[in-house]
This record gives sequence, C-alpha cells and structure tokens, in this order.
Amino acid sequence: MNIANIKISPINVEQRKKTDLRAGDTVKVWQKIKEGDKTRLQAFEGLVLVRKHGSEPGATFTVRKVASGVGVEKIFPLYSPTIDKIEILRRAKVRRAKLYHIRKKAAKEISRQMRRIQQMPAQAVEETPEAPTETPIE
Repeated sequence: MNIANIKISPINVEQRKKTDLRAGDTVKVWQKIKEGDKTRLQAFEGLVLVRKHGSEPGATFTVRKVASGVGVEKIFPLYSPTIDKIEILRRAKVRRAKLYHIRKKAAKEISRQMRRIQQMPAQAVEETPEAPTETPIE
C-alpha cells in the first residue's frame, strides 16, 4: 500500500492551497452549520485582517465584520472541512501584512459618532419652536 495515495481530508487540499487570500481582501466564507441531523450553510462576510502560517496544515485567517454596530472577528482554519467555500469579493491595496490597526480605527470612528449623538438632543430641543397658545375669545 502506497502511503502517498491515502486521502484523509474530505476537502480538496490542493485547491485551498492555491487560494490567493491576503490581508485587505473582502471575503464571504460559507461555513457548514450542523443543527440536529440537518446541515445548512451560513455566510460570514468581512475583511481579512491577517493570514497566518502560510499554506501549511495549520494555516488560519482572521475575518472581521461589523454586525449591529459591534465588531465581530472569526478565526477560520484554512483547511477546515466545515468551510464549504471562500469567495473573494473585493481586493484592496494594503501596505501591511497584518491589519490589526483597523480595530483601533473603528473604535475611534464609533467614539466620534457617539460624541455627535450626545450633542444632537441638546440642539434639537433649542431649535424646536414653541407651540402657539390659543386664547379664548370672549
């Protein structure tokens, strides 16, 4: 028996190895979710912050998205059998291999928006004209 012909993984390793996934890509990762005896596909769309460990068996990539105003990050193993497919939607030109600074950038933007929200109600109260009062004619 030839050891080189044994296939252990249910995924196509050669196809995943050729995936040109880089930091700055906007991707949609289709993940298999098992609920009871049924399986369904769930998409996680976001920005790739980092790809670690190249194309070796333990390779991973981190995807970040903002859901309901909260930043959510997931770390996916590149060769995981639960990943059905990886779609690269957009490719951005970036100057860093690891985009961890995006976290702080997003936090600054949110705090800037919160300052605007706190100032708005005070201005809105001042700008509203008073309702005219009716005087009964006798």
